[in-house]
Amino acid sequence: MSKFIPKHENQSNFDGGTSPETEEVSSSEENQKPPEEIKKDKRLQWKRSLVKLRHFSRSVAKPFRGPNPLHHRKLFWLALGVSGSAIAFGSGWLVLEASLPDSLDDVLTYVRDDTVTIKASDGTIIQQTGPTTYENLRLREIPKPLVQAFISIEDRRFYQHNGVDYQGILRAAVSNLKSGSVVEGASTITQQLTRIVFLDQEKSWLRKLKEVRLAQKIESEVGKDKILERYFNLVYLGEGAYGVADAAWVYFSKRVGELTLPEIAMLAGIPPAPNDYSPIKNSEVAKARRDYVLQRMQDANYITAEEAKAAIATPLTTNPSPPKRLERKAPYFSDYVLQELPQYISKEALEVKGLTIETSLKPEWQEAAESAVQRTLKESGRYQRFEQAALVAIDPRNGEIRAMVGGKDFFEQQFNRVTQAKRQPGSTFKTFLYTTAIATGISPFRGYLDAEYVVDGYEPKNYGDTFRGWVNIRDALISSVNIVAVKTLIDVGWEPTIEVAKKMGIESELKPTYSLALGASEVNLLELTSAYGTLAAKGMHVKPYGIRRILDRQGNVIYEAKSKPERAIDAETSAIMTWMLQGVVTSGTGSPAQIGRPVAGKTGTSDEARDLWFVGYIPQLVTGVWLGNDDNQPTWGASSTAAATWRRFMTVATEEMDTQEFPDRPTKLEGRKPTIEAKPIKPKRARSTRVQRRSKPQPTVQRNTQQTQTRPARQRRRVEEAAPAPAPQRQTQRRRSRPTNNSAPSQAPAPAPRRRQRAATPPPAAPAPRSAPPAPRQAPPAAPAPRQAAPAPQPAAAPAPAPRLERKFEPIPAAAPPAPPASRKAPEPAAPPAPAPEAVAPVEAVE
Repeated sequence: MSKFIPKHENQSNFDGGTSPETEEVSSSEENQKPPEEIKKDKRLQWKRSLVKLRHFSRSVAKPFRGPNPLHHRKLFWLALGVSGSAIAFGSGWLVLEASLPDSLDDVLTYVRDDTVTIKASDGTIIQQTGPTTYENLRLREIPKPLVQAFISIEDRRFYQHNGVDYQGILRAAVSNLKSGSVVEGASTITQQLTRIVFLDQEKSWLRKLKEVRLAQKIESEVGKDKILERYFNLVYLGEGAYGVADAAWVYFSKRVGELTLPEIAMLAGIPPAPNDYSPIKNSEVAKARRDYVLQRMQDANYITAEEAKAAIATPLTTNPSPPKRLERKAPYFSDYVLQELPQYISKEALEVKGLTIETSLKPEWQEAAESAVQRTLKESGRYQRFEQAALVAIDPRNGEIRAMVGGKDFFEQQFNRVTQAKRQPGSTFKTFLYTTAIATGISPFRGYLDAEYVVDGYEPKNYGDTFRGWVNIRDALISSVNIVAVKTLIDVGWEPTIEVAKKMGIESELKPTYSLALGASEVNLLELTSAYGTLAAKGMHVKPYGIRRILDRQGNVIYEAKSKPERAIDAETSAIMTWMLQGVVTSGTGSPAQIGRPVAGKTGTSDEARDLWFVGYIPQLVTGVWLGNDDNQPTWGASSTAAATWRRFMTVATEEMDTQEFPDRPTKLEGRKPTIEAKPIKPKRARSTRVQRRSKPQPTVQRNTQQTQTRPARQRRRVEEAAPAPAPQRQTQRRRSRPTNNSAPSQAPAPAPRRRQRAATPPPAAPAPRSAPPAPRQAPPAAPAPRQAAPAPQPAAAPAPAPRLERKFEPIPAAAPPAPPASRKAPEPAAPPAPAPEAVAPVEAVE
């Protein structure tokens, strides 16, 4: 009947339940209780809990009491052991899995620690340091008998197991027990690869468990062929050889494809104990091991009994060679790369190493550069008295260094003359001066007087100590006229010139002196060549570099070069300067650099030919050459030799390169809007001598006079512009005739020129004697008759020539300038001689 009685809506569905209102009332009642009663209630609750716990422990302990307690039963302990082992195994498995690497990518990209591998742009190795593999092979490149030999001796069930060969473990245990020593291992090829890549050679159960588990994971994620390929490239085979390709070279000086069956078997027997089985150290032990491998190959049906017998009968012979990884290609460049490395990666990554450095070097061009330098040193270095040479080639579009030769012999001296030597650039610096002038709006046809010039006590001199009169700056650049360069610098200013040079790529300190125009501030070949590349790149400059990418030991890219071109000069200025520098090569001092395509460049020679330069470019490549001596001794050479070296290299480098034209020269050259502001120099004192033109002589004497006047200029042009390798006798004259310092000469100023009197005899061929005569190439001719004894001609037959510039000139390298003919009686009235110029301390002429 109770089920028909309706329940109160606040009544709980459970007998012991209470409604929320009841809980609130009880809680309020507890709050109203005194503190003593509350403490009493808590003690009662604790007693009840203890009673319940006691009852539970009794129920648990009950099976272990009585006549047949549970712990006396074997089943109990068995179950306890199984469950405990399961718990321990599960915990250990979790710990083991947590200790394993998350990724197995290292199997394919592994590089040993403490190694650095430097690669050229085509992937070939140019240098390796540390225990690393020089030559990596694809599996298809490895001879099949070599694969079979390793499998038969190291892992005969390689294609059947999943990383761990349990049958092999049992078989090895039986073999070792029978022999009483370890004669056979149980590690599979996969396990050996695991030790190489992930583990060390520690002998412990934990390491063995890791090895087993990793081998299983590798087998599940990497194919058998890839495992074999990586193993053959990483396995250590003694004598510093890592991988079968390196071992074939170290032991037999052969490529792996050239190995014979006995040689293959010998290599296959080395891995278990590389030092013990090395045929170089233990030939008898190595032969016994080789014969054992051949027997195993026969047992596996890889070779026949006859083949095995013939191979065993073959004597063990070796032909050792040093590991290829110890060889260095392009050593100056690779050394430069290692020095630059700390700028691109962290100190921690550099300490761990295991790095692969991908560079911009092009091997074919590097060989051509080394050949060009060695040929120049061999053919010209001895008689032109220079012992060192350097060359660097840069892609001006992205700044990549494509070839670098820092000297004659790296293994004799590691000093890199491309990056470490700072020398005076001579006239190659004029390019930056005239670039600044063009950028300020000066026309390339602006003329300057090429004459004797002294400014604030500084007296520049031209090469050969000659003057040309009025010359525009384009012709002054082509003919390398020094006085015009100094006058241009005064009009442009030091600050703009230095600023433009810095933007174009010069990083060395440039001092604001008048000699800056002639290359007095020292620079290195790399920055000078890079700065010329700015013109090849239409005014955009990219800092030169040799490292493209750096990879860590896992193959992750930790650095990648990103070239950032910056505008150094405007494109029009660049185009005008390139047009001017083309003239240097086509008709000026750089003519030996012609290669049958558009070329722009500039020669340079420092004081006493201590430095010989040529820097030239095409749109795709800029190359700089330096010749000289480390001790800064003068040479007997000319910058034309540097230009010829440039041509030898560029001829090879451009063989497969498309011919590209330079940008067209702007049509408007006069009145151009300047892109930078000139800041002219205000000298305190400047003095220039006006050059007077000669009057035209009569036809009767024109032939001899013209020959006398033009011969030095013709010989000078042959030396400065066309001669790729001047004769040593000619250079001897030049060297001996030059002053060795900038002090004033000891001799008195040259006397004023006299009026000449026509002699009855032909004009003498010997030059007038000087205080420092050049060494004669032949026996000196007889001295001319005394001037007073010459017969007087008829007055009408000899016109009075205009007076020459009152200046004592030094001899040019080709030949000494001719002396005036014997004195003639001038027509009446005789003109008095002009006064001699004031003696000024000369400055050594540089080209």
